[in-house]
Amino acid sequence: MNEHQTCELPRASRGQLPDIRVSFEFFPPKTVAMEAMLWESINRLAPLGPSFMSVTYGAGGSTRERTHNTVARLAREGMVRPAAHLTCVGASRAEIDAIVQGYWDAGVRHVVALRGDPAAGLGAAFEPHPQGYKSSCDLVAGVRRIGDFEVSVSAYPERHPESVSIEADVAFLRAKQEAGATRAITQFFFENEIYLRFVERARAAGVTIPIVPGIMPMQNFKQTAGFARKAGASVPGWLADRFDGLDDDVDTRRLIAATVAAEQVLGLVDHGVRDFHFYTNNRADLVYAICRLLGLRPKGEQQKAA
Repeated sequence: MNEHQTCELPRASRGQLPDIRVSFEFFPPKTVAMEAMLWESINRLAPLGPSFMSVTYGAGGSTRERTHNTVARLAREGMVRPAAHLTCVGASRAEIDAIVQGYWDAGVRHVVALRGDPAAGLGAAFEPHPQGYKSSCDLVAGVRRIGDFEVSVSAYPERHPESVSIEADVAFLRAKQEAGATRAITQFFFENEIYLRFVERARAAGVTIPIVPGIMPMQNFKQTAGFARKAGASVPGWLADRFDGLDDDVDTRRLIAATVAAEQVLGLVDHGVRDFHFYTNNRADLVYAICRLLGLRPKGEQQKAA
C-alpha cells in the first residue's frame, strides 16, 4: 500500500515545515489577452519570493522573440530572478550564441538549456541544424563559454521517450553536469518513489548538482494525462480515480488538484527535499494555493508574522 492509498498524511503536514524554496515556469503569451493573464499570474506569485521564474521556448524556436521579451522585462523590472529557456532546434551556433549574448546584455544570468523537441514533433527523429549545437551538452558548454550563467538542464525520472534506459539518462545527466550544468529540473511525475529512485541512481553515478523535482498541478486531468503519455510520464490509477466523474465540476477538480500536489510536495519534504519547480500553465491561483498550504507567504506577511 503506498502513501496515496492510506489516510495518513505526510509527516511534514503535521508539524512545523522547514524552509521550502520554489520556482515557477511560464510559457510566452500568444495573444494580448494571454499576455495580460501571464503578467497577472507573475504578479500574483512573485511576492512569494521564488528562487527564479523561467519562461519556455517554443518548438523550433517559434517563440524566440516572445520568450526574450518576457524574460527581459522580468530582469528589467527586478521583481524576481528570470531564467530563459533555450533549445538547439532550428538555429545555427552563431544564432544561438547571439541570443545568449542578448540575454546577458539584458541582465539575465540564468539559462535553461535543452535540446528541444524535434521540429516535426514528438516521436520524430531529432535532426540538429547543420551549423548548430548537436545536443544539450554542447549547448550547455556553449552558454558557459559566453558568460558565467547559471545553467539548468532537464532530467527524466521515468526515462526520456527516446532513451534506451534510465541508466543512459543518468549517464547523459552526468555529461551535462560535466559540460557546466549547475542544476537539473525533472520532468513531472506523480509517484514520489520514482523521483527518489532516480536521484539515488544519479548520486551513485556521480551526479552532484541539485536535482529539483518538477511538480505539475493538474488544472485539467485529461489534458495533463494526455501530455504525460507523450512525455513518458506515468499516470497512476489512484490519481485517475480521484478525478473520475469530475469533467464538468471545475471547482472540485481544483480542490483535488491542490490537495494532490500539496501531498506530493509534503511527502518529498519528509525525504529531505527542499526545492520545487512548479509548472504553472500561466495560471496562478492553484499554484498560489498550494504554496500557501506549504507554508509560503508573501514577503509582507512574513515580516508581520516575525
